[in-house]
Amino acid sequence: MYSMTGYGRGEYKQGGIELTVEIKTVNNRYLDAAVKCPKVFTAYEEVIRSAVREKLTRGHADVFVSLTDKREKSKSLYLDVAAAKSYVEAAEQIKKLFPLLEDDFTVTSLMRYPDVLKQEEVQGADEELISALTRALDGALENLNAMRAKEGAKLKADMLSRMDTIKSLVDKITLRAPLVSQDYKQRLVEKIKTYLEGLEPDEGKLLTEVALFADKSNIDEELTRLNSHIDQFRDICTDGVVGRKLDFLVQEFNREANTICSKSNDIVITKCGLDLKNEIEKVREQVQNVE
Repeated sequence: MYSMTGYGRGEYKQGGIELTVEIKTVNNRYLDAAVKCPKVFTAYEEVIRSAVREKLTRGHADVFVSLTDKREKSKSLYLDVAAAKSYVEAAEQIKKLFPLLEDDFTVTSLMRYPDVLKQEEVQGADEELISALTRALDGALENLNAMRAKEGAKLKADMLSRMDTIKSLVDKITLRAPLVSQDYKQRLVEKIKTYLEGLEPDEGKLLTEVALFADKSNIDEELTRLNSHIDQFRDICTDGVVGRKLDFLVQEFNREANTICSKSNDIVITKCGLDLKNEIEKVREQVQNVE
């Protein structure tokens, strides 16, 4: 089991290349990866996303790539002709407006403007840079998953502990449920005797009323399904990627708990049902963190 939240860092330092990849992941219903990297790796953003998709199935991942390249590489100058023309035309207009000003505008001074001449590398990422990126990215993903697995183990332990609590509440309701009809019959007899001034009620009508009440408040099916859901939850937790399965199963837990509370005509079962819903909600919150 993996948590959707985590952090991983990978580094490559060799031959004048210092490259770092950092990955941060948070909860998200679907898989989404955002990449921020130097311009030299722009063409490889989809390669980075593909590598992330191989290791993750859900969550939002932010990938940050930083690079310091100290290798000696040939560079070329790019002349922005449009920018140069704009400067020359502006200088000519100023000269016409202010003819008395000294004219020291030269080719050399024009070249000093940073947007006129730009220094560019002859080529993009070479094989050494791609290799460095791959190794750093693999390291970051490995460290990320190690952290996510560690957090996932904590989530699993917490949810299974809460599942034990849910099981004890279900068992308590199961023991109490058969007594509800008996209590109802006793209260009904006492009320009838009070209204009829001590006369004995008609046993046939009394049994019919109790039978209708018992059928209306019967929660045997809900309890059976809850016990089945508990077993399924524990089995699913032994798998790797379980978030979507658990998310669906928790919805089924809530459905059964709501039905029990709506059918309940007993204060003990109602209280257990509310405690049950509270524990289920805590499990649901934890499931939102599971991949």
